[in-house]
Amino acid sequence: MPTIETYRKQAKLFLRWHREGDYSIGERVRRLERYRSLTDQQVLALKFPLALAQEIVAVEAGYQRWADLKAATAGATRTPRAPSSQPFLKRVTPILFVRDVKTSAAFFQQKLGFEIDFLHGLPPFYGAVSRDGVCLHLRYVQQPFFAQAAAEEKSLIVVSIEVSNVQGLFKEFKSRDVEFAQKITRQAWGGTDFHVRDPDGNVLSFVTYS
Repeated sequence: MPTIETYRKQAKLFLRWHREGDYSIGERVRRLERYRSLTDQQVLALKFPLALAQEIVAVEAGYQRWADLKAATAGATRTPRAPSSQPFLKRVTPILFVRDVKTSAAFFQQKLGFEIDFLHGLPPFYGAVSRDGVCLHLRYVQQPFFAQAAAEEKSLIVVSIEVSNVQGLFKEFKSRDVEFAQKITRQAWGGTDFHVRDPDGNVLSFVTYS
C-alpha cells in the first residue's frame, strides 16, 4: 500500500493543477458529490485549500475522509522498485491541436468513420478518436501554433496512416464530401496516397505502400 507521504504529494499536485488553471482538475473535483454539476471553469473559480485536495485524494483511494486514509496507511512502508526490463517502444499516438475538441471529434466521426473514444472536460479540452487500430488524440489550443505555416505550405502533413485499400477509403471519404488537400496519387517513391484536411488545417495522409 502507498505511504501517506505518497498521498500528500498527490494532494499537492492537485493544488498545483488548480493554481495553474489545468482543466484536468475538474474531473477530480467532480468525484465529490457536492461538486458533481460544476463545469471545469467553475471548478477553477473555486477556493481550493489543501483540505479539499486531501479529501479528493482520500475518495479516489476509497475512503470518505483524509483522516480515514491516514489511519489506513499507518505503518505502511515504501516498497523497493523492481529492476526495470529492457525498454521496448510499443506504439505512438499522434496529438492534433484543434480549436474545438467536440467539433473536431464530430468531424472524425461523421466524415472519416472514426469512433469517439472519450471527450475529457466540460467543455472538452482533450479527447480521442479511433478507427480500426489507429488512435488519434485531440488537444484544445486557442490558436494552433502551426496555423500560419499550414496556410503557407502546400501540404503540411501531421499524420500518415497506412491503409490496406487506399482506393476504397478514398471513395468512402469522397461520398461523404470530405475536403481533400490532395486527391489519390501514385507517388514516384512507390506508394499511393491521398490527403485530408480537417477543420483546423491539419493534413492527414492515407497511404498504401506497394
